[in-house]
Amino acid sequence: MLGTAQFLMVLDASVMNVSISRLVEDFDTEVTAIQAVITLYTLVMAAFMLTGGKLADMFGRRRVFVVGLVVYGIGSGLTAVAPTLGVLALGWSVIEGLGAALVLPALASLVAGSYEGRDRAVAYGVVGGLAGAGIAVGPLLGGWVTTYLTWRLVFAGEVVLVAMLLLLIGWLPPQRRPAGRPGLDVTGVVLSAAGLALMVLAVLQSGTWGWVQPRNPPFTVLGFAPTLFVVAAGAALLYLFCRHERRREARGRDPLVSLDLLKNGALRSGLATLLNQNTILLGLFFVIPLYLQIVQGLDAFETGLKLLPVSLAMLAASMCGSLLLRVASPRTVVRAGLVVLLGATVWLITAIEPELKGGSFAAAMTFLGLGLGLLASQLGNVVQSSVREQDRSEAGGLQYTAQNLGSSLGTALIGALLIGALAGSVTSNVEDDPRVSDAVADRAAVRVEAGVSFVPADDLAAALAKEPTIPPTEAAALVESYQKAQIDGLKAAVLACGGIILASFPFTRRLPGERAGPSRPKSGGVRPDGHGT
Repeated sequence: MLGTAQFLMVLDASVMNVSISRLVEDFDTEVTAIQAVITLYTLVMAAFMLTGGKLADMFGRRRVFVVGLVVYGIGSGLTAVAPTLGVLALGWSVIEGLGAALVLPALASLVAGSYEGRDRAVAYGVVGGLAGAGIAVGPLLGGWVTTYLTWRLVFAGEVVLVAMLLLLIGWLPPQRRPAGRPGLDVTGVVLSAAGLALMVLAVLQSGTWGWVQPRNPPFTVLGFAPTLFVVAAGAALLYLFCRHERRREARGRDPLVSLDLLKNGALRSGLATLLNQNTILLGLFFVIPLYLQIVQGLDAFETGLKLLPVSLAMLAASMCGSLLLRVASPRTVVRAGLVVLLGATVWLITAIEPELKGGSFAAAMTFLGLGLGLLASQLGNVVQSSVREQDRSEAGGLQYTAQNLGSSLGTALIGALLIGALAGSVTSNVEDDPRVSDAVADRAAVRVEAGVSFVPADDLAAALAKEPTIPPTEAAALVESYQKAQIDGLKAAVLACGGIILASFPFTRRLPGERAGPSRPKSGGVRPDGHGT
């Protein structure tokens, strides 16, 4: 049942990624607007996961799990009937995001509280596998429904699935509640949510605002783009949050999250690797559908079929990853997953070409799924097994904060890098093309500077055909330059994901370095030095 809830949380995000083109058409908007809606969903979850974990301690994990499912179901219903982009953002990004922020920390602690020893590792492998199944089913089911019916049916189906879970809630074993009833740190909620929101918002808008030199920002600061200033404001709020939490704890009052938990080396390594994993996952799952739909012209169902190898491989690796603990430590399994991921991104860069290389692309997707599945099979168990029973709700909040912050940054950062690389490549290609006159090149440069979108080349050709001052030969040259720039931008985005994978290796140093024994006591964990107790 808990795995089904995890499946549900993953399903609609993967549906959204393969439905980008149809959403753009249905709401008469641009790719960047849908990117913002996708990012807002994960941002809301990241901003309120700590709150969700604390509420689970206050009112009981099972009760908060149930309330979260109800909120999530309401959001799914509103999304299914959304008449405008704003209502879509409200139903999916905000209400479903808040529901997930209640469900996921409680889910993590419920799994940890229901199993122990190697059984717990297996349980987390199953949960990770069902998350992989959501990624597997989402593109295929969502693609088919989007292409032949409507994407709205997926969210209507989620309402039915939520109702079924609520009917089966009695299957959950009773959970021991922490002693006492902690209070809710409202100031901490506001500071943490605002800090995280500002930082991700700045990264999301960097492609439009510019990083230093302003492009098309709503305002400037001392003549510079506001991006870095907004990042700094978010970082300042998070610093104030940490100071506030320390003071509150020193006075004997309940903090939103005990920062002493972060002294645990295994927990820090697990959280950092989770953040990087989701940055890579959501970044690639934003970029790859753009390549398949915008560049290759595939519909949502065809896109789902192309993504099936990564999804099935992730499912298989997640389900089987716990078996590797008999011969290897969690640290070794995670590092092996990162190596496989790195190879997959290099392979994917070679496969992204104007003409789709079916076999090479499918192989890259398979290895991508294997790497992600190996990570998913270990990290949830590492995080929960590294803390005491009474700290599991807080650890669950930190776990899903890291995951969803990574998801937000993946869509926002990789999307911004994609648009930035696209803009730079378009300008360079046009300037170097002798078929384009200086006057037309200057006009193109001004247009790119104001903001460029990732759209089908046919749309650009149709728009240029309506410009009587641009000769057909120059218009054709501009379209060719734009098509080449799309490939350059996609490869740059995948390369950035490869850089994040490389940067992830140092964070694995404090992961548990010993193989799991046949059984561990339920109260056991991982010492701060990363070794098993």
